[in-house]
Amino acid sequence: MKLARKIVSLRVPILVLTLLLLIPSVFGMAATRINYDMLTYLPEDMETVVGQDELMKDFGKGAFSLIIVEDMEPEEVSRLRKSIEGVEHVDSVIWYDSLADLSVPMELLPDEVYQAFNAGNATMMAVFFDSSTSADVTMEAVDRIRTICGRQCFVAGMSALVLDLKQLCEREEPIYVALAVVLAAAAMTLLLDCWLAPLVFLVCIGMMVLLNLGSNILLGEISYITKALAAVLQLAVTMDYSIFLWNSYNEQLSQCPTDHREAMARAIHQTFTSVLGSSITTVAGFIALCFMSFTMGRDLGIVMAKGVVLGVIGCVTVLPAMILLLDRPLQKTRHRSLIPNAAGLSKGILKIAPVLLALSLLLAVPAWYGYEKTNDEVYYDMGQCLPEDMDYVIANTKLREQFNMASTHMLLVSADTPEGDVRTMLRQMREVKGVKTVLGLESLLGEDVPPEILPDRLRQGLESEHWKLVLILSEYKVASDEVNDQITRLNEILKRYDPSGMLIGEAPCMKDLIETTGHDFTVVNAVSIALVFLIIFFVEKSLSLPVLLIAVIELAIFINLGLPHYLGSTLPFIAPIAISTIQLGATVDYAILMTTRYKEERMGGAARRSAVHTALTSSIPSVLVSGMGLFAATFGVALYSNIDIVSSMCMLMARGAVISMICVIFTLPPLLLLCDRLICATTLGMRKCDRPRQTHSKQENASDKEEALV
Repeated sequence: MKLARKIVSLRVPILVLTLLLLIPSVFGMAATRINYDMLTYLPEDMETVVGQDELMKDFGKGAFSLIIVEDMEPEEVSRLRKSIEGVEHVDSVIWYDSLADLSVPMELLPDEVYQAFNAGNATMMAVFFDSSTSADVTMEAVDRIRTICGRQCFVAGMSALVLDLKQLCEREEPIYVALAVVLAAAAMTLLLDCWLAPLVFLVCIGMMVLLNLGSNILLGEISYITKALAAVLQLAVTMDYSIFLWNSYNEQLSQCPTDHREAMARAIHQTFTSVLGSSITTVAGFIALCFMSFTMGRDLGIVMAKGVVLGVIGCVTVLPAMILLLDRPLQKTRHRSLIPNAAGLSKGILKIAPVLLALSLLLAVPAWYGYEKTNDEVYYDMGQCLPEDMDYVIANTKLREQFNMASTHMLLVSADTPEGDVRTMLRQMREVKGVKTVLGLESLLGEDVPPEILPDRLRQGLESEHWKLVLILSEYKVASDEVNDQITRLNEILKRYDPSGMLIGEAPCMKDLIETTGHDFTVVNAVSIALVFLIIFFVEKSLSLPVLLIAVIELAIFINLGLPHYLGSTLPFIAPIAISTIQLGATVDYAILMTTRYKEERMGGAARRSAVHTALTSSIPSVLVSGMGLFAATFGVALYSNIDIVSSMCMLMARGAVISMICVIFTLPPLLLLCDRLICATTLGMRKCDRPRQTHSKQENASDKEEALV
């Protein structure tokens, strides 16, 4: 209580300090770099990542793009190539005039090379950059190339995807925040007993969001998914902390109506305990993401765990100061709560408890099956998360339709590998299913022509002191089963002739990503369940309650993540991993709230049915407010966003909040009734509650009569 009273007495300095901290936070937020390339989060010791580093170190090449040029004469294409080569950070551009003078007919090229770079009215150039795929300078170079090329040219490649993603995110992110704020305010206005309070809560949460985003400068950079979701998620999962304080303050105010400061001090003291217990499980869910070897999970986990901690701090420091400052208008705008008394609903639920429990058990089987199938049906191709009218998507479609090409691999072969072995290896690679073309020094002019006749710059671009660079054009789409099988076969051939050789590029990286995240899904689930189990174990001092509560929320997660399979929709790979742990951490406190009250009632002498009825009746309003707050903050973003990763994750969070809310209200009470004796036997301090059945029966009959009177 001393600390709470100190916070109240220092309310003005606390508010002033918070406002001052917002200034560096705004600058920190603006200075934090955003990473739009998901492949940079792969473990650094993976061969594909090592190979990309070698490519940059030995050849001075990082990013790679293909440019499709339509309806241009060779002379125009040649001038365009030279203009593109003049763009800053473009290392080299390979087209026909890189090999020979335009006066030499193109038809003299080997058929494989000619067909790879020409199709009908279109021709294709390969562009290498001297910077990495997602570097800011690379995106600026791609943007400049698009400006130079005009409407007759289309730029494909990961850097083009990253640029489109960045531009789309920057356009949409302010609208995400606006939608979350407006819909959250609407939900709180309907569910709370004050018209002005939601605005006060949102201002306080907004300040904590700014502090969180500003402090990200300490991390150096964050992913675009983290940036897109951080504000919305922080608002969604910390909103109910403000509601806890408001309800507690008004409760204390009724006990000491003349001393508002004392009432607030008591409310802070009471709220801190409740909020701390609620927030720990949410933090645990986000911390579990840090155990992913795909480090984007760590990125999102750290930022969101930090946001929850700041939300708790703001709830017990800044919000009390704001409420006391605006106390008079807040009290004047209070009204009767629109949430009806839940006693009747609770009684009805308990009457059909066996039916509800049976339905839950029956639902668990198809839910689990759908959940397993959804995890198998995720997509990894980041191009799928963009709208079809984006430049990158259009360029990739043209590559596939006009050139029968969907992905490009790069092969690094040791310079010490005998020339004969290299030729044999490349010949075998050409025979691999789905390989359209293999382009190395020997294939550009044919096997019988010595590479020395090629221009020095071109030769040096494909051969260094340590490595030979070979391009492999594939007919198969990135992240498809076909291309993954192709990569496996190509690697088998490569290692046979050059054990130190490396196959790199977008598709090989995506194959590594698939293998990495498959392992991560298992690890994150296990860690999140273990952490939440331990938290509930220490909070409830029980062996059985953690199992029961986690089972209820896991059922909600199975239903939520199983629905995409039955609805025929496909999720981005990161969504099931992140949502399974976020939903567990953010909504298990609904179950903890009800169970804690049930324990209090049972330990206070109430019969089994009476204790569950009281716990359910008192918990329904809080669960409704918390669940609908999370739903409102994320649902609007899910409907609006044109970025499928953001849209899918927000829809899963919105739907997950509602499903968890329904499971806690309709499945947990029957489960508590069924397992009452087990709970009493395995929970510290509850053994005395497990009385003979006759005594319980009398108490429950009396309880039923009391409920009938109510």
